[in-house]
Amino acid sequence: MDLEKFTDDVYTVAEKLTNGHTPEIKSRINFVRERLIELYKKNLVKINHSVLEMICAANLISHGYTVDIEKQLSNILVCDVFATKGDGTFIMEIETGFTPPDHALDTIDYYVARISSKIARYSQHCSKFALATPVVGILPIPKLFLQPPSDRKIEEVQRIKNLVDRFYKNPPIEIDDILNARLHSVYLINIDKGFAKQLDPYTYLDLTEKLQDASELDL
Repeated sequence: MDLEKFTDDVYTVAEKLTNGHTPEIKSRINFVRERLIELYKKNLVKINHSVLEMICAANLISHGYTVDIEKQLSNILVCDVFATKGDGTFIMEIETGFTPPDHALDTIDYYVARISSKIARYSQHCSKFALATPVVGILPIPKLFLQPPSDRKIEEVQRIKNLVDRFYKNPPIEIDDILNARLHSVYLINIDKGFAKQLDPYTYLDLTEKLQDASELDL
């Protein structure tokens, strides 16, 4: 653990993100910065993921949200970014495409299951739920989650549940969790330039569908 290096890095990122903003926005972004430093002292965060959280947090703060990071939602769930504005709540989970070595031979299935599990579990705890990813990655989002619950066929829901159950059994996901899950937006993170761009899920899938088809992803 190198606290001095971590602190220098998040201060550098915060300075870039606060440039040109009002004192109030700067204060809110700096709150996220200090929160990350405290979490790093407890060995709960790493610099690469922290940079992504700061960029996403700054985007939401600039749009009037009050933001916290690494917020405990339940005894098993901690979300990356939690934001509030008025009576609304917003949760964002950041995905980098990492899969553990244990799943070197079923990486795609594992990642689809991970994405599906997150949409189903986290969207229960907020008014709006979003996924975020660096621009260099592709999120394999099942098209099921873009359909209204009333249009979701039970056999498709069951297929997603079976896939998730292969990798996440404690606790198991419920059919209703998948049936009622919601994905409101996808954020593309440009790390080098320090900004995140919001897309609706339909636009995102349109952009990535040809690449998914070329990879023969059956989502």
